[in-house]
Amino acid sequence: MAMGNATPLGDDSGQLPDPAASATAVVDARGTVTGWSAGAQRLLGYPYEDVVGRPAARLLGRDTDAMGDFSAALDGWSGTTLLRHQDGHRMEAELRAYASLDRKGNAQWLLVATPSQQTRLHQEPPPYKGEATAEEAFAQCHLPLMIYDADLRALRGSAGAALELGLTQEQLRGRRVTEVLPPHVCNTVEEGMRRVFETGEPERFHVHGRPRHAARERYWAVTASPLRNPAGQVRHVQLIALDVTDQHRARERLLLLNDISTQVGSTLDVERTAQEMADVAVGRLADFITVDLLDSLFRGVEPRPSAEGSVALRRAAQQSVLPGVPESVIQPGDVDHYPESSPPARCLVTGRSSLHRTLDDGIGSWEVADPRRAAKVHAWGMHSIMVVPLCARGITLGVAVLTRHQRQEPFDEDDLLLAEEIAARAAVAVDNARRFTRERTTALALQQSLLPQRLGPQAAVEVASRYLPARSRAGLGGDWFDVIPLSGARVALVVGDVVGHGLRASATMGRLRTAVRTLADVDLPPEELLVHLDDLVTHLRAEERTDTDPELEVVTDLIATCLYLVYDPVARRCTAAGAGHPPPAVVMPDRTAEFIDLPVGPPLGVGGLPFEAVEWEVLPGSLLVLYTDGLVEVPEHDLGRGMALLRQSLERPARSLEATCDDLLQTLLPERSSDDVALLVARTRALDTGQVATWDLPPDPSAVAGARDEVSRRLTDWGLDEVAFTAELVVSELVTNAIRYGGPPIQLRLIRDTVLICEVSDGSSTAPHMRRARTFDEGGRGLMLVAQFAERWGTRHRAGGKSIWAEIGIQN
Repeated sequence: MAMGNATPLGDDSGQLPDPAASATAVVDARGTVTGWSAGAQRLLGYPYEDVVGRPAARLLGRDTDAMGDFSAALDGWSGTTLLRHQDGHRMEAELRAYASLDRKGNAQWLLVATPSQQTRLHQEPPPYKGEATAEEAFAQCHLPLMIYDADLRALRGSAGAALELGLTQEQLRGRRVTEVLPPHVCNTVEEGMRRVFETGEPERFHVHGRPRHAARERYWAVTASPLRNPAGQVRHVQLIALDVTDQHRARERLLLLNDISTQVGSTLDVERTAQEMADVAVGRLADFITVDLLDSLFRGVEPRPSAEGSVALRRAAQQSVLPGVPESVIQPGDVDHYPESSPPARCLVTGRSSLHRTLDDGIGSWEVADPRRAAKVHAWGMHSIMVVPLCARGITLGVAVLTRHQRQEPFDEDDLLLAEEIAARAAVAVDNARRFTRERTTALALQQSLLPQRLGPQAAVEVASRYLPARSRAGLGGDWFDVIPLSGARVALVVGDVVGHGLRASATMGRLRTAVRTLADVDLPPEELLVHLDDLVTHLRAEERTDTDPELEVVTDLIATCLYLVYDPVARRCTAAGAGHPPPAVVMPDRTAEFIDLPVGPPLGVGGLPFEAVEWEVLPGSLLVLYTDGLVEVPEHDLGRGMALLRQSLERPARSLEATCDDLLQTLLPERSSDDVALLVARTRALDTGQVATWDLPPDPSAVAGARDEVSRRLTDWGLDEVAFTAELVVSELVTNAIRYGGPPIQLRLIRDTVLICEVSDGSSTAPHMRRARTFDEGGRGLMLVAQFAERWGTRHRAGGKSIWAEIGIQN
């Protein structure tokens, strides 16, 4: 301080008081304070920066005007005066003034003040006693508190710091943080202290680690604060560390529970849900986790209470902090048998969780009964185990086993409570997935029962098909396909889609498929068939609106789409009509693919609008591809992009129709499709001229005999003499019926396919019907005979007349 550089000129006693023990100040010739000691701050309360540079007269507790010139008044001053304290009260003190010179030779005054006897009687205890109390408080402080110098070496440490670090005060003094704490903690702490010296601002940060060997890992909130000298310069740094381990763990538990709530149960799949639980909790609560569930859960069956004895559980999920989960003795999907005395078996029976150390009797007996698992426990040093039940709706669904072997700290009761909460939340998600699995299995069984179990025998096309149910929570949809043999060796290919999901859509799909088969048996043209189907959907929608209670179910409009295509292998032509459905794709034998320009008809259920059919020629060996919109319209791309990808995929070479179906599903669909997909791929075949025989007949009864002769010769050429009698009888009756009840032109056609097809066409649109002839009637038995000798028979209407056909079985 400035007073330390003064040169005294003398006073009454001839010696200066000790500045370190007195309240001293330096005042220049103008009466301005230029020096201020710590004793003066203790006596009057003014800090250094509030006094230096300001008039000394403001410190006096009397009227300064009466003093005249302040410097003259100080000359030889010695006596009692009043001083003004910072808080405003006045105090009496003994004041002495010593004249001196500063370094430049200018006059200045060293003022020394001591409280008067009266003031000391009313003051706090002497300063040194307060200093002693502060010293004792610092030394005995239970908080870790350290003071470091500019070289980042320890000067002092509290009792709390010595206790946490496991060192004495003497061992702490002079050491740097790097000599005491782990490296990752040291770097953070020392960087913080350096910033305090540079900026003069406090630093706050969090560190975690072990403060000494064999101690538990702790979390600390550290504050580094500057310590300044009277001149305001940062000379030291004070370091205070607060143990926030409990607060940190509580926050981590809340975060873990929140992650369990948001990340577990993202899908309605039992195994996926269990795996999500293991993935979220491993590393944050346990080092190794297994989740075993009752086997019935994987089939969606309601689990039953566990019986006494050995317990068989299927591994649903497992996870470890180590790559490859080396601690496990089985793999997900395998069944593991737990002895009756083992903690998992008891947990499943009682529904209560348990906490174990590997030295417990329960774990010991388990290891004796299961040596393979015991070897894993010892090999990986597992020391703490929790066994927690997964319970939902009062039923124990399975058991989760949580183990620690990397962390040194064993599980405690708080960890067990946390594990129980995690297991309870995960169990609800698992049970929801189980119930969804049951409902989905039921709906899928219904869906599969409504789809064709096997395709009917026909030789017009070679067919491959796929039905892929949706994998979303919306449930199954109403997509369907069918292959329907028609008369004249023709075949009908059908795909349809009922808008919506769930059992309602599946049931409606079954009704529509049955209706299509019924209408196809009538041999209606595609556009007429869709008109009748549209009427059916309109009636179904009206019934649902009438029967459904709006308070119990929200009914949406019943809408469906359908594509109906007929292929004739004799004429080698296709006829198709669509109701709001994507157009079919045709792949030529040279792998060129194109979409048929099909008129866009309205969806079924709209009503009042017509449907149009398109007819085109098809080369033998071409592919006809029918599909629902779930194949080409997915969240990853729109309908246009999907159809472009479909066309590109169809133009790639494929080994077989089955391979084509698999390639289309793999290329166009995401991993988890959100809509049902029905796909039907057919390779066309053609009947050559050698398999078809046609004769034009006059409307004369005498032509019947000639027709029989022609049929007999052709069957001999085909090697079908064994069915000649039956065929001649059927042809005779059909031709006679056409001549008698029909009109010209009359035509007879034989088609050799998987069966022998006899067709007689005439110019009348009147459909024949069977009637029962009386005993003495000469006619009326023709169609009865046809029905008896033919496997199938029927009538097909066409433009300008009709065709009556019959199929006779042959041995191929």
